[in-house]
Amino acid sequence: MPSPRLRHEAIFLLVFALDLVNMFIATVAYPALAAELHADVGTLAWVGTAYMLGLSVVIPLAPWLAARCGERRLLLVALLLFAAAAALAGAAPGIGWLLGWRLLQGLAGGLLIPVAQAAAYRQCTPDQRGALTRRILLVALLVPALAPALGGLLVQWLSWRGVLWASLPLALMAIGLVLAWMPADVRRTAPRLQAHALSTAMTALGALLLALTWLGEPGHRLAGSGLLMVAVVLAVIHLRHARRQPQPLLRWSLLFHRSLRLAMLVYLAVPGVFIGSQLVSTLQLHQAGYSAARIGALMLPWALASAIAITASKRLLARFGPAAVLRAGMFLQASGLLAMALLPRPAFALAGLLFALMGAGGSLCSSTAQTLAFHGVEGEALGDASALWNLNRQLSFCLGTAALALLLALAMQWLPARATGVALGLAAALTLLPMLLLRRPKQLFLPHSGN
Repeated sequence: MPSPRLRHEAIFLLVFALDLVNMFIATVAYPALAAELHADVGTLAWVGTAYMLGLSVVIPLAPWLAARCGERRLLLVALLLFAAAAALAGAAPGIGWLLGWRLLQGLAGGLLIPVAQAAAYRQCTPDQRGALTRRILLVALLVPALAPALGGLLVQWLSWRGVLWASLPLALMAIGLVLAWMPADVRRTAPRLQAHALSTAMTALGALLLALTWLGEPGHRLAGSGLLMVAVVLAVIHLRHARRQPQPLLRWSLLFHRSLRLAMLVYLAVPGVFIGSQLVSTLQLHQAGYSAARIGALMLPWALASAIAITASKRLLARFGPAAVLRAGMFLQASGLLAMALLPRPAFALAGLLFALMGAGGSLCSSTAQTLAFHGVEGEALGDASALWNLNRQLSFCLGTAALALLLALAMQWLPARATGVALGLAAALTLLPMLLLRRPKQLFLPHSGN
């Protein structure tokens, strides 16, 4: 029987893989789904957006529900709900039903990740968290690389419905592990649920996610701008209310924790910007004559370099410290993006090298950020820190995509001949933004990571 720490880690890594499979596997089924359900491209985009919307808006509720219901009970209910929604999504008779079940899946997933992550980190001593971080990042590397390939086979062998059912075996396995390995919940006192805080937080997050989605679409930018203002107003109302509460819905005061704040900004500026830059680099490479298969193949050197960087991050952190590793990672990713901007028609080997630079740099930053995020956070505060971290993770992908889509659209208006190069150059500059918070590197330190 594994130790309690390894049991909780296994449950979280499986739940995390479940979320990533559900997020990345569906895209390959879009053509078949569009043909059978008669959905246009704009509607198909909501298959992913509906899931992320549900995922994001419910995260602020997760720490309160974990305290109120118990972590084991909440995970079981959320996993059952997730599995039921997956089964119903695969059996959906129309696109409206499909989007509804995907939204429900997101609501269940938003309860799974922060609760399981907080439980796993709580079992680790500070010097063991680095090893858990590297395992998390390896899952985050492998699943997005393998899920589309599996999805393509399922579309060929079964149909798009088989793709949406692919997460069911993982969900059932996770239910079995929670039942077998998680101890019974200890009775805890939950604070009173603050309906005003919950409603403003969930509405602000929903409005923000929709605004970021619309800002990246040429026909919806005005509506996106208006919705963004609504989200900001609601966020201000929520934060002012939270400051007056002895036990707020989420401990926003954790954002004053320097390591967590820096880690969140790094995730926004490095992985978030890279995800957004893929829209631009794909367009540039397509214009250079690259086929879809060759563009997709460039993710192989990216994945290989990422794996090497994640493996090396433990020794690099111990020898040079987090500030130096973050600087190196940002410089590598920014160099790859800037070279892509200056070389609109690179040879395939050179393009592979540039993607390897971005993979190594991005993974050095994300592994260091994940380790920094929970450094010095203990006890019940881990639940709130986990919720804030996962909120930031979801929003970073949306914000990066929306920001680069907007920059590309503006560049196409002003400098159409060099639009992709200008957008990639600005992406390189955005990658370097967290360096402004690294002026006092001696304040950042980590214990040596154990296995």
